[in-house]
Amino acid sequence: MPRLLSSVFWVLLLLLVAAGPARATHIVGGELDLQHQSGSRYRINLNLYFDAVYGNPGALDNTLTVSIFEKDTDRRMLNLTLPLVANTNVTYSNIACTLPILSTRRIQYSSLIDLPATTYTNPAGYYAAVERCCRNNNIRNIRNPGNAGQTYYLEFPAVVRNGKPFINSTPRIFPPLSDYACRGDLFYYDFGGQDVDGDSLVYELSTPLNGHSTSTVPKPAAADPLPYSPIQWQPGLNVLNQIPGDPALTVNRATGRLQVRPNQLGLFVFGIKCSEYRDGEKISEVRRDFQLQVIDCPRNSEPTMSVFSAGATKAYQPGVDVLKLEPGKSRCLTLRFTDPDPDSRLTLSLYPVNFTAPLPSVSLLQGTVHKPGAPDTLVSQLCFPSCTDTKGKVYLLDVIVADNGCSLPKRDTVRVAFTAVPDPNSPPQVATTAGPGLPLRVRIGDLVTFQVTGQDADADPVTLEMSGRGFAPASVGAALMQNGGVGSPVSGTFTWRVPCPPTDKFLYEFEFAAAAAPCNLRQASPPLVIPIQIDYANTPPTLALALADTVTVIKRQLGEPFRMTMEGLDSDVDPLTLTATANGLDLAAAGMRFTAQNGAGKATGLLEWTPNCALAAASRMDVTFRLQETTCRPVPKTRTLRFEVVRPVAQPFLPPNVFTPNNDQNHDFFELPSLPPDFCDSRLANIKIFSRWGNLVYQTTDRTFKWDGGGLPAGVYFLLIEFTDKSYKGTVTIAP
Repeated sequence: MPRLLSSVFWVLLLLLVAAGPARATHIVGGELDLQHQSGSRYRINLNLYFDAVYGNPGALDNTLTVSIFEKDTDRRMLNLTLPLVANTNVTYSNIACTLPILSTRRIQYSSLIDLPATTYTNPAGYYAAVERCCRNNNIRNIRNPGNAGQTYYLEFPAVVRNGKPFINSTPRIFPPLSDYACRGDLFYYDFGGQDVDGDSLVYELSTPLNGHSTSTVPKPAAADPLPYSPIQWQPGLNVLNQIPGDPALTVNRATGRLQVRPNQLGLFVFGIKCSEYRDGEKISEVRRDFQLQVIDCPRNSEPTMSVFSAGATKAYQPGVDVLKLEPGKSRCLTLRFTDPDPDSRLTLSLYPVNFTAPLPSVSLLQGTVHKPGAPDTLVSQLCFPSCTDTKGKVYLLDVIVADNGCSLPKRDTVRVAFTAVPDPNSPPQVATTAGPGLPLRVRIGDLVTFQVTGQDADADPVTLEMSGRGFAPASVGAALMQNGGVGSPVSGTFTWRVPCPPTDKFLYEFEFAAAAAPCNLRQASPPLVIPIQIDYANTPPTLALALADTVTVIKRQLGEPFRMTMEGLDSDVDPLTLTATANGLDLAAAGMRFTAQNGAGKATGLLEWTPNCALAAASRMDVTFRLQETTCRPVPKTRTLRFEVVRPVAQPFLPPNVFTPNNDQNHDFFELPSLPPDFCDSRLANIKIFSRWGNLVYQTTDRTFKWDGGGLPAGVYFLLIEFTDKSYKGTVTIAP
């Protein structure tokens, strides 16, 4: 277990900090970030870190206000209220090292914000700020800390660039820190951030910002624009010497890793700036202030480790020895590690310095020494994979042992330099039960199945693979199911229900391979090709009508019945379907009925037609008879006939214009035997005769009428003949 502080130490430590907390305020640190949601919607977050031991709960705000400004003009764009959304405890890296005098809460404020492309277009970008006071009174490295405010600051780019949307989320950086540092011991912590856009991040130390808030006005209604006054360092300190030590506080520009070996006790504030770059151009900036407590810790000795190659009695010497891992020789090292402190729990870890190949295996990763019943030294075997290949280069591997001391583990690192030549490795082999006669000949609808096996002479795990030459097997319904996962040998089952090919392709060549991946380097067998030929032939059906082949137009008079039969035949005995369709008019509306008897190899149809006025009005109608076979590549047969209704032939209409009703048996009556015949919409409606004064003297709707003059006096009379679609006018004379 870790070396915890003794009870006497606890008392002294509590007395040491007793004077400060009564004057201490609440802010430990914090930062802003801006995350794209969708469209013009973003979410702006403020993480504020609160002293949970000495902070005044009354100073915990339910809301804070973030202000957004245009960067080159400092023009205020908006003020946005951020409600409190979460309040959680910040945990220690090692919970066993927890101190009752140090506890931090993360207070999260968040709100959605709209950044429309019509507004946020300034190429100089924008910045957001939140101002709040005050810092802890007992901070050692700045002047007047109890009246020092804090400005949370964020820069972000315009949402439009070169006329196109420019989407960006700022980095979400800095894991929260609850750990403390021990005076004289190296303290390290990973403050590296994450960026959802994959942009480059660069870290550097920065002077924390004070801003405009004070103990008199700790929570301004809104942030003021730039400039924000920085905090004032104590004499001898500056941005590059924020926490005194050997070395003083530094941050890795690429990783964000903090490191300091502090040489003074107390509470120290520090600032980190993370700049975001895309295509070599800075597009955003995030800042964070935080605090680090430095205390005196009980002595913790460093663990030690020795590395021995197989059969060696002398330990490996870093910087001198280079291990050579060769075929036929042991690839294992013996690790001996210990710690002089009592009841020390040790943990091994590996860090590849200049390579990414698979790491060695370790037989024992952790254990306890100098405890009753426990050994004084732990022994572990480190073995490199037989396939490790450094390709003539020298690889460097850090083998690290760490104890469980507080506040952070102490370590011993042995950097092992090695070269490696892999053991010979043969590619896997693949075979199938699809032979011997190839290509496999199948018919549509057949189920093709055979076994595929793969094996590797070096016992590397094998997987089976399938592909198609010029096609994807899955697109035609073929599948290869590997049985029982990976291994060597392995087997799988190929299945394919032969479909009707979507194209005129009837030869399918499937490729099978067995693949292994020693050291994550793919090795595959030569592909094994299994051709499958689909045997398919089709004779198109025939369609015969009960008409001469030259007949294309059928004419019938109104009401004159017509019947016609047709027959479709298929020598392949494929199912046949016979249909009739008309253009522009429904069959039934045209007086037609089509009845089909469909079946395998034969289909018959009967067309019955009684010509009607609907078809007569349409002048003509084309009917297409279609014989469709049900098969893979159907070849339909069609025949189109034109149907017309014959109009009656009308004689020239010249009505008589005189008659002599004198009973001499010669022209005694007026009649109209040559009236145009009735036809559909052209029908006789009325026959009227008027006197010269316009009086109606005779009327009839009977086209076979005979008028004897009605005893009217001789003279000229006017004749009107009305049809539904036309009319005739003339005169008729009654002669004496």
